Amino acid sequence: MSTNTGSQRVKLKVEDLHLAFGGVNALIGVSLEVVEAEILAIIGPNGAGKTCVLNCINGFYRPQKGDIYYEGQRITRLAAHKIAELGIARTFQNIELYTGMTTLDNLMAARHIHFRSGFLAGAFYFGRAQREEIRHRAVVEDIIDFLEMEPIRKKVVATLPYGMRKRVELGRALALEPKLLLLDEPMAGMNIEEKEDMARFIIDIYEERDIPIVLVEHDMEVVMDIADRVIVLDFGRKIAEGPPPEIKANPSVIRAYLGEEETAPATERA
Repeated sequence: MSTNTGSQRVKLKVEDLHLAFGGVNALIGVSLEVVEAEILAIIGPNGAGKTCVLNCINGFYRPQKGDIYYEGQRITRLAAHKIAELGIARTFQNIELYTGMTTLDNLMAARHIHFRSGFLAGAFYFGRAQREEIRHRAVVEDIIDFLEMEPIRKKVVATLPYGMRKRVELGRALALEPKLLLLDEPMAGMNIEEKEDMARFIIDIYEERDIPIVLVEHDMEVVMDIADRVIVLDFGRKIAEGPPPEIKANPSVIRAYLGEEETAPATERA
């Protein structure tokens, strides 16, 4: 995976992002770029602003200052559903699924932005609506096969183990047919085997489906293995950016994050 962004087209550009909640500064002048062929990881201690960046990108938060451009279009003030329609999909740190529905139904629900038939046709399920349903079901079945979820396709999500729920959420994001994928701690709470599976799926999404990825993740071993570039945040500021080996050896990063993880994991900042 190439770490050279100079010759690649910029997919997403974040410029001088500022975000505050009352008197608390969550982001202070954060800028970054995501190119069309990379996995970009954003790391930092808890409370550093990582999820805030994703929330600004997909329209959940409105920054007080700064701009966000996707494929050259300014999306800073667009509604979240409009940003999703442009091709930006995400997963969440805390799983956000329809727990009373099956895996298949959760993925089908994510196809709603691609439905074009009207209410009447959909209600009576004929003509265009029927053809659409067949087409969308084919997309969903392909994702189920891709993420090896066939054994759980008809199971209610509430009955699934945590690791499988995370996989279903990844599948739901893929069902949107994204052109850019935002992953917020996709491996949090997983055991080693589940993390290995998730890392494999992330790489496959990037390589086989040609989707650039922004990854927020605490597992440094995973980040160093699969990321092309790494951005480090600390107290809402960007303190470092570069390829994984360079970041791993950066004294500021070691002090702000990696060193704290190694010496005092129980006292990591909230």
